[in-house]
Amino acid sequence: MRRVERFTSPGEKNSMWYSFRIVGLPRVSFNFLVLTLCRYLPWLDLKNWLYRRLLKVQVGKNASVGLMAMFDVFFPQLISIGENTIIGYNATVLTHEFLVQEYRKGRVEIGCGVVIGNNTVILPGVSIGDGAVVGACSLVNKDIPAGALAAGVPARVIRQSKDEA
Repeated sequence: MRRVERFTSPGEKNSMWYSFRIVGLPRVSFNFLVLTLCRYLPWLDLKNWLYRRLLKVQVGKNASVGLMAMFDVFFPQLISIGENTIIGYNATVLTHEFLVQEYRKGRVEIGCGVVIGNNTVILPGVSIGDGAVVGACSLVNKDIPAGALAAGVPARVIRQSKDEA
């Protein structure tokens, strides 16, 4: 089960209609501008600095976020990335989701030495353990243990490291 907080939609419309009551339009616009810039920046030191300083993402030393990767525009501060982790091209890390009658938000914790394949989507409220590898084009909708190889839609553990078995 993902660790998310649930909030009921405040009116009769679906929860996305109330998104700027949840996080103000100026903050979302600022986050969007920084995230869009970071998607195209090839300079990892500058990209990590922008994530840390302007968006409050916890980014470990020597972490690498690939081109076109996209972090949550509403709650990027709920993302943590461990040291020496690689997040592949065009991966998406979400910390919120809008549903018809509610919205949810939850932390995403990515451990140290993790590899996230390109085009992977990580949903709110999940944890990916140290040394895990997530295959390309996967949907991470539950925790991935340390040292595991996981892939698919939804992502399933294919192989567990000998240390963790």
